[in-house]
Amino acid sequence: MNLLMPVALLAASVLSLPVQAATAFPTKPIRIIVAYTPAGTTDILARAVGQKMSEAWGQPVIIDNRPGANGNIGTEIAARAIPDGHSLVMATAGTHGINVSLYRKLNWHPVKDFVPVSLTAMVPNIMVVNNSLPVKNVKEFIAHVKANPGKLSYGSPGNGSTAHLSMELFKTMTGSNIVHIPYKGSAGVLADVMGGQIAVTIDNMPPYVPQVRAGKIRALAVSTAKRSSAMPDLPTIAEAGVPGYEAGAWFGLLAPVGTPKAVVAKLSAESARILKLPDVNKRISELGADPVGSTPEEFVALIQSEIAKWAKVIKDANVELQ
Repeated sequence: MNLLMPVALLAASVLSLPVQAATAFPTKPIRIIVAYTPAGTTDILARAVGQKMSEAWGQPVIIDNRPGANGNIGTEIAARAIPDGHSLVMATAGTHGINVSLYRKLNWHPVKDFVPVSLTAMVPNIMVVNNSLPVKNVKEFIAHVKANPGKLSYGSPGNGSTAHLSMELFKTMTGSNIVHIPYKGSAGVLADVMGGQIAVTIDNMPPYVPQVRAGKIRALAVSTAKRSSAMPDLPTIAEAGVPGYEAGAWFGLLAPVGTPKAVVAKLSAESARILKLPDVNKRISELGADPVGSTPEEFVALIQSEIAKWAKVIKDANVELQ
């Protein structure tokens, strides 16, 4: 009798377990944690992807909104979830690019505690000014600010937001002196830019586009390296006078560390397929976002580069939250 035969069979069966697990996945409802309130961009993207996953796999996809502490509460819940692929988080540039440098202590780490699945979408920030400001483009804006140091103010939806740090990066790169006024969300920022209480913001694009098109505020540029498909005639800040400038928001799915690679690969492939569907692509594009769909390796490279970039911005601007 060949005693090695049972051992070989056992080894083969053990090696096949991850493949079997991925083939059977999902075996129960999937939860996508959103660390923000419903109806925001993060929530909308999670629901768009989740609906199609449910249709394809025959399992419910539950969107679990856990807002608070600049995204830290929901993200920590996701980090502590069972790593079997049935719990995911729709991460943002804030949770996985900024917060690790913004807070003295976090109970989770954006790289060590998560496995990237797929980058879902990139969302430009848009630079807008109130109509009474005597500027028509970025170069004129910079000249106006330098002629009036400390006299102009900008708004953001909160300390540590991508809008806040996008303007701090702009200030650093242009040597501008503009006063920061934090709000509790973009609605207040938009209202006060239109009303003339603040001069400018560089905020997530979706809420501002309708008001720009209605002529209630003036758009100067977008913050990303490429122009936005939602407003292709609008230049980038880099094109308009600040070479090398790049900032913006991004959103993507991650799983808790320890999730099987085969399951992550299946989730990543399905996410990429969903984001190419015409109806999903159209819905996301209408938000002013650009659908992506990436490999886990591409996504982790983005996260690492974003952490490094925002760490420098935060240090240069001397920003810290408790």
